[in-house]
Amino acid sequence: MLDEVLFFDTLRQGLWIAVIISIPILTAALITGVSIGLVQALTSIQEMTLTFVPKLAAIVIVFWMSMGFMTQTLVSFFHDRIIPLIIGG
Repeated sequence: MLDEVLFFDTLRQGLWIAVIISIPILTAALITGVSIGLVQALTSIQEMTLTFVPKLAAIVIVFWMSMGFMTQTLVSFFHDRIIPLIIGG
């Protein structure tokens, strides 16, 4: 019973870390997509590839800017949670 609780608690924390790490990238993609969609609707330009390049550029820029935060979050999760479970502490 205790092992199951520990497993599901670690899984819950891991999923929460994944959500926290993905928020900046998903927010950038959402804002860029809505902005480009609005411009397309206002100008009646219905080119499907027009949304791809700006969205990809925004995702790359936000990923580059938030790499330190993502790395630090993952490293602290592994040091605080995963490594003690591996060594039996």
